[in-house]
Amino acid sequence: MSTLQSVPALGTHPTAGSNPGRAETREQLAKATYDLLVIGGGILGTSVAWHAAQSGLRVAMVDAGDFAGATSSASSKLVHGGLRYLQTGAVKLVAENHHERRVLAKDVAPHLVNPLTFYLPVYKGGPVGAAKLGAGVFAYSALSAFGDGMGKVISPARAVADNPGLKTDNLKAVAVYYDHQMNDSRVAVMTVRAAVESGAVVLNHAEVTGLRTTRGRVSGAELKDRLDGTEFGIDARVVLNATGPWVDHLRRMEDKHALPSIRLSKGAHIVMKRKSPWKAAMATPIDKYRITFALPWEDQLLLGTTDEVYEGDPADVRATEKDIQQILDEAAFSVKDADLDRSLMTYAFAGLRVLPGGPGGVEKAKRETVVSEGAGGMLSVAGGKWTTYRHIGRVVMDKLAKLPGSPLTDDMEPVKSLVRRVPLPGVANPNAVAHRLLVDREPGARMDPLTARHLASHYGSLAFDVARLANEDPALAERIHPDGPEIWAQVAYARDFEWAETADDVLRRRTTVTIRGLDSAEVRGRVEEMLGRKA
Repeated sequence: MSTLQSVPALGTHPTAGSNPGRAETREQLAKATYDLLVIGGGILGTSVAWHAAQSGLRVAMVDAGDFAGATSSASSKLVHGGLRYLQTGAVKLVAENHHERRVLAKDVAPHLVNPLTFYLPVYKGGPVGAAKLGAGVFAYSALSAFGDGMGKVISPARAVADNPGLKTDNLKAVAVYYDHQMNDSRVAVMTVRAAVESGAVVLNHAEVTGLRTTRGRVSGAELKDRLDGTEFGIDARVVLNATGPWVDHLRRMEDKHALPSIRLSKGAHIVMKRKSPWKAAMATPIDKYRITFALPWEDQLLLGTTDEVYEGDPADVRATEKDIQQILDEAAFSVKDADLDRSLMTYAFAGLRVLPGGPGGVEKAKRETVVSEGAGGMLSVAGGKWTTYRHIGRVVMDKLAKLPGSPLTDDMEPVKSLVRRVPLPGVANPNAVAHRLLVDREPGARMDPLTARHLASHYGSLAFDVARLANEDPALAERIHPDGPEIWAQVAYARDFEWAETADDVLRRRTTVTIRGLDSAEVRGRVEEMLGRKA
């Protein structure tokens, strides 16, 4: 009997102690007046909801799709200082980024944020010379107080020993520096969980169809549950628009004459199976402004990214054939052809960078956060990146407190008094968690080491809760697909504790099944059965 065939009857009922159902959550949202309604559950919305709930406010957060279902799960998966910002003289910004990166990796999410060594190959005739790159990576390391090691330049022979896929033709030297990476979807889910544990009420797949107003001021929103069509409303003293690429759409709900505040840039990536060891990430300069990445990620190779103006419907953004070919062509500057064979590609995706409006090309635009207050008092926030998402949340909280006549000032803890290093749920050493998963087993039960490592590095100590489901129902201990590390217990856990409602929620964002190219029709069908509905 195959792995998939053994699954039909498993995990069909929610686990005791699981999250409330959608109907109960809608009722809870509709019957109260919240201090803050956050519309949008991406990087910014989840951070603000988390910080606001910590500060004592009564917080609601909704998203028209899944949490981090758009741009926030389509990043380059990096937690980084921003090496390229040095060439524009943004030294203070790089130092601030390094600080946030190290706090995330050390205190907030050591179970989710992993160290990553970077190689910058220098080729004859390339846009940047070895001496300049060497000085750059040294300065970059200095701005992080050499916390990860000292930037340096190494020989091509040493670099190719770690990365056999590195092209050596006309390779003069390789500069080395250090950053971190993550699974952005998992960090988002854990941040939502942190917000809920602090008291926030959240609902995904709930679209805002209109704004409520009281005496000319925005005082809530009308919503429609996208899964069953139920309509309901939420009252709030303050409404925050954190809808990313849709921020101007919501601003026009508040004021039909509102002018555009942002522009969009599309960034596409592709995921490839790895043919050879890949012990370091590669960042290859393409021109004065752009770098192409080849990143070891989730046992795969992540390539990208593009950077071009996008003027279409944000809901339609995708990686096109043109994007895929551009990424492969640019990767070929430093990656051997055998590692870029199209047959190795498992997945392609694209997201939208939200940039400040203004002249010039998007590749030169500042990656900064835009905060504005509308005619009806709604606060809109857009832009930013994962590395500084906690900082942005605090900035927005400070803005909320300082709004003229803000109704929240007396009810919230001052931003400066918030604990700056509150960890995300599951914080633990993933190596220790993986070891316990392997040794603390019932007689006769054994977890595959790849699965144990995967659970530890995606859930931290919460991996024990997933393992408990597998112990109680042996069918849940089976792999979702023979070629991936995930088990069916993760589907049940995603449904009951992580707000997964559709097959994409589970396969694309709660697990890595889709990015590995393993989400077959049979797998999706089983997942939909476990979710209790057709996605």
